Amino acid sequence: MKNLLSIVLSTISFFAFSQKPNIIFIFSDDHTSQAISAYGSKIAKTPNIDRIAKSGAILYNNVVTNSICGPSRATLLTGKFSHMNGYKVNEKVFNIDQPVFPEALQKNGYQTAWVGKMHLGALPHGFDFLNVLPGQGFYYNPDFINKNNEKIQYEGYVSDLITKFSKEWLEQRDKSKPFFMVVGHKATHREWFPDIQDLGSYDDVTFPIPDNFYDTYEGRPAARDQDMTVDKTMVLGSDLKVNVNFNNPTYKRFTPAQKASFYEYYQNKVTKEFEEKHLTGKALVEWKYQRYMKDYLSTARSLDRNIGELLDYLDKTGLSKNTVVIYASDQGFYMGEHGWFDKRFIYEESLKTPFVIKYPGKIKPGTKVHQVVSNVDWAPTVLDIAGIKPLEGMQGKSFYSLLENPKKSWDNKSYYHYYEYPQPHRVAPHFGLRTDQYTLAKFYGPQDSWELYDIKKDPKNMKNLYGDKAYAGVIKKLKSELKAKMIEYKDNEALELLNKDNK
Repeated sequence: MKNLLSIVLSTISFFAFSQKPNIIFIFSDDHTSQAISAYGSKIAKTPNIDRIAKSGAILYNNVVTNSICGPSRATLLTGKFSHMNGYKVNEKVFNIDQPVFPEALQKNGYQTAWVGKMHLGALPHGFDFLNVLPGQGFYYNPDFINKNNEKIQYEGYVSDLITKFSKEWLEQRDKSKPFFMVVGHKATHREWFPDIQDLGSYDDVTFPIPDNFYDTYEGRPAARDQDMTVDKTMVLGSDLKVNVNFNNPTYKRFTPAQKASFYEYYQNKVTKEFEEKHLTGKALVEWKYQRYMKDYLSTARSLDRNIGELLDYLDKTGLSKNTVVIYASDQGFYMGEHGWFDKRFIYEESLKTPFVIKYPGKIKPGTKVHQVVSNVDWAPTVLDIAGIKPLEGMQGKSFYSLLENPKKSWDNKSYYHYYEYPQPHRVAPHFGLRTDQYTLAKFYGPQDSWELYDIKKDPKNMKNLYGDKAYAGVIKKLKSELKAKMIEYKDNEALELLNKDNK
């Protein structure tokens, strides 16, 4: 009788869990929408990210709350803004005592795992399996840290290894339970190391120079004072691999075969070309831009191929039938717009981040979502998909209903606050509001200035309209909405600065 009862309970448990979808969240680093063909890029080739978008939904106005790596991951885990989860800038230690949404998944029968880049300085609770890169990690022959805090070095390319370890966990998990897994890729983070097989993938392409590459930053003092230009900030040696220093700790990890391939490409081809040209002035900065684009997009190619390998695995095993697959990046990135690389600013290229999702039978293929949603909404959305209520204290809201019905009404406002100053890149701290038409920002600290952009008329954020009398009513309304968001989200530091400004 006891055995019969056990079988019945196990059967009930199995069918209860089997109705819940599996969820895979593929999370890259610094991979911007402009470098994804599904978002309209005519040059970048990302067929596997496109597979996800075509099979489900693509979000065109998915923004971040703080455009920087670690804080974006902390926001994903907590569903809270940086000032509430305590992780405002990079290279700090995430507070593991606070609630994270994978714990709610665990309590509702899910197995949970994170493989790859985490970049939080600590290993949070809520995961049955961890195999993560320490800090930024290395592209070649990287170390990984497991749940027991053991560090092990593996031979191979980082994206390949992350895919390998992800598939291994999917094989050895308890197959009677649904699963949630973050696949955290290092690509496409600086210094943009492609896999050996992808070296030179874009060498036959001459990239068009962005029309605002030589931006003079008129009317935008914070944009003028940054230190993230292709011209002055990008380093010929470490970034673009001209005259590679193989005594650098990064290259000392290379196997002889890897080192030989890198030497052949970067020394005998790239460096030789550079030295033969004797470049100066605009010719030099535009050569740097071309090399940046070639390495960045070749690294993205390595990333996309691995995403395809994981998707193929899901198809082959039949898991794709009941697995939600999300692809997103921790923030956007500059592909030469304004003369820049990197991120940080509230401006469109770094504020917006890609987000595509497929959920067979639930999200209609080809769905397009244009409402403004944010990465603080990701955690409650994942919980909603799993049929779980948001954790107490979460500040984001689920947008799952938008994925099923893109015409549904939505708030269309997102709050932003960036903190990290002065290093790296000397971007002044600022807070602001992004709506479906406007971006309003207040820069403080080393700067004291306001900026306003009509993103429908000026999507590249070139003309600061703050102070234009024709927009006085818009500014007043946006400031009121900005203050309301600060109060709602309890950003008291920003609220105090705003109140001082209005005196």
